[in-house]
Parts: sequence; C-alpha cells; structure tokens
Amino acid sequence: MPEELQGSTLARYLLLVYALLVVYASLHPFSGWTALGVDPFAFLTAPPPRYVLRLDIVANILGYAPLGFLAVLAAYPRWRGVKAVAAAGAAAVVMSFMFEALQSYLPSRDPSNFDFAANSAGGISGALLAAFVSDKLLGPHGLKALRHRVFRPGPRVDLGLVLLGLWLFSQMDPQTLLFGAGDLRVLFREPAAQLHPADVFVRAEALVVGANAAAVGLLAALLGVPAKHPRAFFAAIIAVALAVHAAAYAVYFGADGALNWLTPGAYIGVGTGVLVILAASTLPRPAQFVLCALAIMTAAVVVNIAPANPYLAESLSTWRQGYFEHFIGLTRVVSAAWPFVALVYIVSLASSR
Repeated sequence: MPEELQGSTLARYLLLVYALLVVYASLHPFSGWTALGVDPFAFLTAPPPRYVLRLDIVANILGYAPLGFLAVLAAYPRWRGVKAVAAAGAAAVVMSFMFEALQSYLPSRDPSNFDFAANSAGGISGALLAAFVSDKLLGPHGLKALRHRVFRPGPRVDLGLVLLGLWLFSQMDPQTLLFGAGDLRVLFREPAAQLHPADVFVRAEALVVGANAAAVGLLAALLGVPAKHPRAFFAAIIAVALAVHAAAYAVYFGADGALNWLTPGAYIGVGTGVLVILAASTLPRPAQFVLCALAIMTAAVVVNIAPANPYLAESLSTWRQGYFEHFIGLTRVVSAAWPFVALVYIVSLASSR
C-alpha cells in the first residue's frame, strides 16, 4: 500500500493510551464499589444541577475533545469526513454514557446528565476539528511526513514517542520533584517527615532532575534518525515540560505559585542534564542505550529516597485538591509508572536491534 494511503500507527497508539487515561480519570479512585439502590441510568432524567461552574464545562469538554480528535486521526484514511466524525462522536457519547452509569456505583462520584452532555459535546467537537485538519496532519506534507524525516520508522518508535508524550503529561503532578517520575511513596504511604539540611535536598533534587532530563534526551536521540540527531527536539521537550509544570502549578496554587518548583536543585539539574545529553550524543548507539537505562534507574531510586521538598511542604499541607482530585490521581499514576515502563521499553528496543 502506498505510504500516503497508510494510516498513522502513532495516532492509533495515542488514541489507545488516551482512552485508557479517560477510563482511569472517569472511575478514579476505583474503590468503594457498591450498589446504592439507584438506577444507574437515573442521571439521564435527573434535574440539572442548581450551580454549574464554568470550570466544569471547560474541563469536561477539553477532557473528551482529544478523544474524538484522535479517533478521527486513527481512522484516517480509511474513514474520512462525515463517516469518521459520526463514528468518533458516537464512540465518545457511548463512553461518556457508560462511565456516568458506572459512577452510580462509586459513592465518591456524582453522575450527571450535565457531565454526559459536556463530555459528548467535547468528543464531537474534537472529531469535527480533526476532520478539517486530518489531511494537513497526516497527508504527504503534514506532521506524519515530518515524523518520518526526524525519527526512525516503525511501530516501536511510535511507542517511544507515546512514552515521551506521557512523560510530558506526568509533569502535571505537583506532589513530586521536577521531572521526578517513579515516586512510589505517594501511592503507598506518605514520605517520612524528617528534617534534612538544605544542601541535601538540593543535591538530591539536582540528581533527580538531571538524570531524568538526560534519560528523556537520550530516549529522543535513540528514536531519532542517525543523520539528524534531534537536539532541537530534546530542547523543545525540556522547554515544554517546564512550561507544563509551571502552568500546572499556576492552576493548582494560583498565579503567584506558578514558579514554586523553581529551586536551586531544579535549575542545577536542568543544566546538568543538558550537558550530559550533549556529551552523550557523540557516543555509539549501544552506549546510549546503556546510559539511558542507567539514568532512568538512578532517577527512580533517588526520587524515592530524597527528602521532602521544603519549598512546597507548607503549600501542600494546606492545599485542597477539590475538583482536581481525580485528575491529579491520574497524573500521579502515570508519573509513578513511567520510568518502569520506559525501562522495559528501552530493553525491548535495544534487543530488537
């Protein structure tokens, strides 16, 4: 089949991963399941909520818009136009309906016909947008062509690009160090409250940030075309990650707290990570595999033994997650699992050579 008529494996992987994220966010915290004696479909005819927050509308629409958008791109070019929009919109409506019904069995969740309508509108809106831009994104001169110019071919590389996207998503977790993926303490127990000298925290944070930055940069290098080492792409990943982290803090703690994460250890670690990846870019490919795996393991170990962030301890102690509770639970799981999934991927990629 000609390349221009083939679908995008990357779009299909992204759709699968995003759908799983929607499942987790919709049914979090996955505990306390019980039959409350209420018809699971009663939310359809329930009166609308008396108070509707604008944030609820935006969050529900934006949460499902990527689902519809990616569904249309995943179906391209076999399904296009009205057919693709109808299928993607219907999938979003069915998923939203199913999850609202299942929330009837979760005491901590509140199913709502308003949420169902907003989710469905988001999925349909995303599908409509994708229908207008699918040719530009996946056509002969679109982003798909750019992906093949910059990165190696094959589904395995597409999986690696999805991993990079999940790493960026994990930067929305406010309860760990910058780039500090793999912190399992927040899932099983609270970190021990111990006092440490400030320089201990600075060194630990710098090591976590630097090792993770180097690991992500090396992963991008391993995915890239050998003659076109993606240094610019690595710089863009770090810049986007910092922007995402700052934006998340601004939403969680207010505009004044957008840069609370910018500590001495953070900028020392970012600088160190950049120097490491620039030096490692000249190493043979097998050495890059080894260094990437070591960086991932080192960062995962240190983030689990590092002292608590003294710059955020007071903010977190009085912070009320509120509406963001389920979303933060999702980012926490992604952040905690990322280095272990990435390590398996690196080993698999190296063995496939």
